[in-house]
Amino acid sequence: MAGVSTQTVSRVINDRPDVSPQTRANVKKVILDLGYSPNTIARSLSRGRTNTLGVVGFGLKYFGPSSVLTGIERKANELGFSIILTLCEQFEGGDTDQVLLQLSAQQVEGIIWAIPGFIDSLDPSRMVKEKLTIPIVYLNRDCLNSSVVVSMDNRSGGYIATEHLFEQGYHKIGIITGPKTWWEANERLIGWREVMREKNFTDIDDLIFEGNWEAESGDRGFQTLKSKNPDLDAIFVSNDQMSLGVIHAANRMGISIPDKFGIVGFDDLPESSFYIPPLSTVKQDAKKLGALAVTRLVEWIESESDQECDTQEKNLVSPELIIRQSSVREKALISHT
Repeated sequence: MAGVSTQTVSRVINDRPDVSPQTRANVKKVILDLGYSPNTIARSLSRGRTNTLGVVGFGLKYFGPSSVLTGIERKANELGFSIILTLCEQFEGGDTDQVLLQLSAQQVEGIIWAIPGFIDSLDPSRMVKEKLTIPIVYLNRDCLNSSVVVSMDNRSGGYIATEHLFEQGYHKIGIITGPKTWWEANERLIGWREVMREKNFTDIDDLIFEGNWEAESGDRGFQTLKSKNPDLDAIFVSNDQMSLGVIHAANRMGISIPDKFGIVGFDDLPESSFYIPPLSTVKQDAKKLGALAVTRLVEWIESESDQECDTQEKNLVSPELIIRQSSVREKALISHT
């Protein structure tokens, strides 16, 4: 119908440059009229490629991990890759190795390991990793030897949140962490500790409460920290869901936010601007993190060379402090405290 050879049609489909603009336009019009769609699986296999990435995810009921997955899927699609997703809530010993081996058997070209760090039972064994011939990019953990790790700068996020509360005139700032088995929770705690050390706080154990990312633990954390520290006047809360629990507890106890008590959360949930009062929070662009992981993995696949652990800035996504009403005191109040 286009009056050209099958080789020319193939060149157009594969976006080869050696086709005239007029011929390319004619072929594309015929393709569109016929409703033809190329078999991407057959094309990739003919080139010895599957254009498929494996993704191992965890904790998708939480905002951060689910947003990371969205970023992974969108970027993979943009780069012409499909994904095979394995969602895991609990692992038993040896299950992680089985997940990797299954993905390898499905001929994925690389794997994104989106499991929180510091959970030893959820780490693939060195023996299995050494057997694999495909690259693995890790998310949100300490750098591993001979691996690529892409992370949110959680430590910086904890630092800027705590520093902001001091700048607003609050004097004694506690923290509600996430589960300390999560790398992200520990990094945010380290950022808070750094500021507290700079402000010459030494005995700070009673200013720390370990939550579980849920609003109910934010409520309990506020009550516990307040009972141990009656003069506590602000909290950095390690996610927005727990911040909701803190706000609820403070309102129940008749403590005015932000006049008498300041709160900064972490995540920037879409709902956080509708909290009462609107929540100051550290925004983590988890979708950008997921996209960066795909970019690094595809670069590794395309380069066909070994990568070494890179902790340079290019593998870190910087957070942003979003200032709203929950942490902003009136200037007159600050000057009199």
